[in-house]
Amino acid sequence: MNLDEIRKLIDLLKDTDVSEIQIEKEGMKLRLRRERLLSSYGFVEGPAKDKRTEEVTQVPPEEADDSSHLFTVTSPIVGTFFRASSPDAEPFVEVGSRVQKGQVLCIIEAMKLMNEIESEVDGVVVRILVENGQPVEYGEPLFLIEPI
Repeated sequence: MNLDEIRKLIDLLKDTDVSEIQIEKEGMKLRLRRERLLSSYGFVEGPAKDKRTEEVTQVPPEEADDSSHLFTVTSPIVGTFFRASSPDAEPFVEVGSRVQKGQVLCIIEAMKLMNEIESEVDGVVVRILVENGQPVEYGEPLFLIEPI
């Protein structure tokens, strides 16, 4: 795979809604990933929206009223959300797990660095708002915790 082929792949990502592509050719692996920033928070005008974020963070009206007492854990960085330390490991927490302040809830990978996200309160995990392996943005809600 030469530089011109790689440039064509980059252009392909720019011109489509595809956010990630991985190719293995002639013993070489190439992974290109594009992340959209700010569009889901209304900073970009026009029809461009990150529908994935809307679907994940949308709380049904019947739950919205009684969730005001819940603590929301948000992503401090842009990266990829992982519920466990490795693909074959158990998730750090599940819905219903009792957590303590400082306990690791998930990992967010950013630029090949694994960042542990810890609970800021003692409580019980009520909802996990992000799917494993999903890209997350700064400030995106990850967990709802009922403080105790």
